[in-house]
Amino acid sequence: MAIIECKEVCKSFGEKVALDRVSISVPEGQIFGLLGPNGAGKTTLIRIINRITIPNSGEVYFNGRPITQSDVEKIGYMPEERGLYRKMKVGDQAMYLARLKGMTTQDARRSLKEWFIRFGIQDWWDKKVEELSKGMAQKLQFITTVVHKPSLMILDEPFSGFDPVNAEIIRSEILRLKEEGATIILSTHNMESVEELCDNIALINKSRLVITGGVNQIRRDYGNNNVELVYTDEGGRHTEVLPRETDGASTLQQYLAKGVTINSYKELMPRMNDIFIKLVTEQQ
Repeated sequence: MAIIECKEVCKSFGEKVALDRVSISVPEGQIFGLLGPNGAGKTTLIRIINRITIPNSGEVYFNGRPITQSDVEKIGYMPEERGLYRKMKVGDQAMYLARLKGMTTQDARRSLKEWFIRFGIQDWWDKKVEELSKGMAQKLQFITTVVHKPSLMILDEPFSGFDPVNAEIIRSEILRLKEEGATIILSTHNMESVEELCDNIALINKSRLVITGGVNQIRRDYGNNNVELVYTDEGGRHTEVLPRETDGASTLQQYLAKGVTINSYKELMPRMNDIFIKLVTEQQ
């Protein structure tokens, strides 16, 4: 079942067309990658889902019915433009945002303390937001996005500005939240993260939907139908790229008959980064 469906969504700002009949379906309980170059229309679509702006035409459905403002309360949204009150204390800021999402003071404090410990920022509860490094501020923004356990989370460039260690912490938390049943829309330029995390994607370019579907199927569709065979013989280790046959077992048997040791045999699929560049470049 789709938790979010956008059907033929159009949005213009004056003569500027931001979205042109864009339709996507976000399956429940999965990580959905929303991809596209800068200015493609991703942020506009996210704002429409959150009812920050209204489309000129088209519909957005939440759990099979037109989305309402009360549905937005079930969404955790972390915008690319981080919005924290710099003069507030970190704990007060987190409590304020958690209470806005309907949490009781007691539940908010307990859950936030757990998150602060998990992210290693428990000592910053009484410090001001302006004292936080960029990475710590982003950790705080992530925490306040997910603390109320929304059924849908929309994360816009969640890895921006993080060093590799902290980026891995965020990746792990995203996967954990998915395992707990959350649906996550991930808007990012990081194609490596798309391959690691996303089940499905939609690519938007120049206000239009270019492609949507499962990540593995898209990579397979844009592949060269080849396989990589790695084997070892008396001469050492060798790698060969072969056309994929319907019966891969017969290929392996042929090599085994030569007395070699098969190390690996796998389908070769292009990286999402290469597919992204190809599709965007072709449209341009």
